[in-house]
Amino acid sequence: MQKTVYYTSVLFLRCVCVIYLFAFLSLYVQIPGLNGLNGILPARSELDSAKIGKQATLLDKFKAKPTLLWLAPDIGLNTEYAMELIALVGAAISFLAFVFRTLCTAPVFAALWILYQSLFQVNPVFLGFQWDILLLEVGFLSIVIAPLWGTRYHKVDPTTSIRFWLVRWLIFRLMFSSGIVKLTSGCPTWWDLTALDVHFESQCIPTPLAWYAHHLPSWFLHLSTLGAHFIECIVPLFFFIPIRPVQYTAFYLQILLQVSIILTGNYSFFNLLTIVLCIALVDDHFFLYKEPKKPKAKSSFMSLLGVLVCIALYGGAIYITGVMFGFKLGPDNTPQFKAAFNQQHLKEVLTWFVPLTMVYGFASLTFLAASEFFGVLRKNVGFFTKVFQLGRVVYVSLVVVSLFAISLVPYSLIRPRSRSEPPILTALEPIYAQTYKYHISSGYGLFRRMTGIDGRPEVIIEGSNSMEGPWKEFEFKYKPGDVNRRLPMVAPHQPRLDWQMWFAALSTYHDNPWIMSLAYRLLTGQPEVMKLLAQNDSFSKPPKYLRASLYTYRYTPWEKSGAWWTRKKESEYFPMFSATHKPLLEYLQKLNLVNVKDWPLKNQYLVTILDSIRAIFQATDPVVSIWGVGFAAFAIMLT
Repeated sequence: MQKTVYYTSVLFLRCVCVIYLFAFLSLYVQIPGLNGLNGILPARSELDSAKIGKQATLLDKFKAKPTLLWLAPDIGLNTEYAMELIALVGAAISFLAFVFRTLCTAPVFAALWILYQSLFQVNPVFLGFQWDILLLEVGFLSIVIAPLWGTRYHKVDPTTSIRFWLVRWLIFRLMFSSGIVKLTSGCPTWWDLTALDVHFESQCIPTPLAWYAHHLPSWFLHLSTLGAHFIECIVPLFFFIPIRPVQYTAFYLQILLQVSIILTGNYSFFNLLTIVLCIALVDDHFFLYKEPKKPKAKSSFMSLLGVLVCIALYGGAIYITGVMFGFKLGPDNTPQFKAAFNQQHLKEVLTWFVPLTMVYGFASLTFLAASEFFGVLRKNVGFFTKVFQLGRVVYVSLVVVSLFAISLVPYSLIRPRSRSEPPILTALEPIYAQTYKYHISSGYGLFRRMTGIDGRPEVIIEGSNSMEGPWKEFEFKYKPGDVNRRLPMVAPHQPRLDWQMWFAALSTYHDNPWIMSLAYRLLTGQPEVMKLLAQNDSFSKPPKYLRASLYTYRYTPWEKSGAWWTRKKESEYFPMFSATHKPLLEYLQKLNLVNVKDWPLKNQYLVTILDSIRAIFQATDPVVSIWGVGFAAFAIMLT
């Protein structure tokens, strides 16, 4: 009996709408401070960087920078208001498509993809995260998966399972790549399984549970790291085995990993989106969809056989993983590990294994397409209906194969090779290059190297009205600052400035030009930017001078109550500046980040509406607003 994914694919599409809703709303509340005319990185500057002539046509503009913001002057808005309008329209469409499944159609998902792409293109710093890129790829696949009109999933479409296979291939690439790059990076913490000893402390914005997880026994953290390797590197290989117990077990293991990450870290909508992708590992039977009954004896035998195969596969995989990492019990009966292979061994294996997984994926797709093709041949339908459905299966299969081929280029990059060695997919690289800026397929791999092994670095910005001090700190809403402040829970909202401050601490201010723009906005007391920070009662007016220092933060010991962190000042991060500091002003003017000229506001009626909506959202905490809208959509759907 062939597996059906009609209900499953509709659930997937509606869940993608929820992710879009969170993404649009989270960005919307931050647009004025991040990309407004007086924001840290004005979006208008990004449009100007396209370097097109004044006589350029609209088509030329879209080729240079594919964004709907080029249409802003045609509706009487500037770049900032146009970005807000795009985010609000995207949130409204995703809200409605989640509530009413009949709206989960290809044109709707095309609109959502274009809207998010428009924001992404003008925000490379604050929207350059892997989950933003992943959402663009998922959004594009949703266009392919969704029906052209209506979601009549009760009417069998032989191409649904073929199109939905792309999601399974994506979750395979995401998880397998994320696991492999941890080892190919050569980071010692991933090899000796000590990564979680520092991860909970060093990640960008930990949750309260991260503090407790950090103080778990070392042997448990090392065993959990091994479990992460197993779930990311080994389990994805079972995604394409057409045996329900095998795929369902893979589904539960992936959910276990993602929920664990959600509980201990604030990673925006990334883990929720990954869970949505995991829906491709199950079928309608998982959701109690009633299939035609099989003979009882045959059904029981096949179920038992599936369970036995599942136990054999996962049991063997667990044993092999334990052997590879030298699992044994120490004198005190606690697990001990020592990798029985090295980077050279891994490189030699990946040289042939990565191409093998490509063949493995193509074989899975070919088998599925052939099954659907012969399934149509066996149907008792009219001649013209059968010809139409066969043609549809062939056409859709060719489209899916094309997208599969494009995705092989970024996926192949996880295979280590020398600089002199040519890439294995030379013929496909020009095609991928043409689609690269649209991110219809990308490479993935988070936490290649573990940072903060000697404590997490944090940039602390201070202001003063005198060069001699006293200096008072600027508190951010979510990132560590005050050592006594409780760790937050903010996902699926992503405070993008707080995130970039984490990255800035890993390098110098010379590598992060935007932080000089932030410093200038703090010195001038720009309201849009100040709203991105916590309420800073220490500054009734902007300080005359600003400086930043680099601190090392560590969690407090288990036995110490009260504070969450201890910290130590390490060095200067950037020197003292003032708002009239000439080199600073010249630097920002060179980057076109101050005195930016934008299109005039002509549509006062639309501006008034947008200002009113902005006031409503600014009256509440972003996390509350985002979850409130999400729960409202769910409540309406239920009624």
